Amino acid sequence: MSLSEIVFPAEWYPQSAVQLTWPHVNTDWCELLDEVIPCFINIAKEISKSQRLIIVTPEIEKVKSQLSDIALENISFVEMETNDTWARDHGPISVFSDGIPTLYDFTFNGWGMKFAANFDNQITSRLVEGDFFSGDVKYSNQQNFVLEGGSIESDGKGTVLTTSECLLSENRNDKSRTEMEEILTKLFGLKQVLWLDHGYLAGDDTDSHIDTLARFCDYQTIVYVKCDDKDDEHFDALTKMEAQLQQFRTIDGKPYRLIPLPMANPVYYEGERIPATYANFLIINGAVLLPIYNTNKDSEAILQMKLAFPDREIIGINCLPLIKQHGSLHCVTMQFPQGFVHEITHL
Repeated sequence: MSLSEIVFPAEWYPQSAVQLTWPHVNTDWCELLDEVIPCFINIAKEISKSQRLIIVTPEIEKVKSQLSDIALENISFVEMETNDTWARDHGPISVFSDGIPTLYDFTFNGWGMKFAANFDNQITSRLVEGDFFSGDVKYSNQQNFVLEGGSIESDGKGTVLTTSECLLSENRNDKSRTEMEEILTKLFGLKQVLWLDHGYLAGDDTDSHIDTLARFCDYQTIVYVKCDDKDDEHFDALTKMEAQLQQFRTIDGKPYRLIPLPMANPVYYEGERIPATYANFLIINGAVLLPIYNTNKDSEAILQMKLAFPDREIIGINCLPLIKQHGSLHCVTMQFPQGFVHEITHL
């Protein structure tokens, strides 16, 4: 298969659905369910206004009761056991192969074997057994390779943005940079891979997923976390990350339009700083769902996002509960592009 036959759509490509994997008592959320479920409900409410929502859960009736104030006609439920809720990393990654919608099923090994993932690693293969995917969608078993959706950002035109700390991790694939580029290029039809070698967030379990640090907003625009406080532990690494972003070029040789997002105010839980970041947003049809943390930095982040997405509504969702388990809004969602899931005709 030639490279030109594979397209890895950007997140702003029109979508047919978004997946959420719901928290329950047998996940790490067991002591925080009363806090985190309202956050999931708010995310579900906003997504289901504009597109289909697929909820994976072992407790369908319980989740329906939690969603009692939301119309369920746009929501599909899939019953299965789960370890946790991070759909971005255990969910399928969508590409078009020869124009055919294709779901890649990579191995999810708990971010380098840090956490149990025996149930979550089966979610993608079991999802395809449902009746909501379009008839021409193909399933592609890639379980010989470890890859998480939060570790790669696509501009939809052949560029992927990623971090060397995550993708070159010994506990994932233990590949060299050259080997990783060859694999990614073949799988995603790439023309270039942009590697960030600097940048991290304290408390992050993912080894610096790109979706916590820098994100494409369109073909020529990247938003990124900027730290202005020289006394903050992130200052040096994020300053080096910014300098590297300034050196990156689009496929046609132009510098990127760079829009800084504020470094979120420090948030601590059980004595540990946890990874609050405004970069962990989700693009949906007509809007962007932005994680906010009830601090004075929220309004600045919203203004910067409006610069990046002038034609979309920016919807803030309180994600303080989510970061207590070291992730945020983008981490708990996975989108399916248009053509993958049966359309909802009444929207």
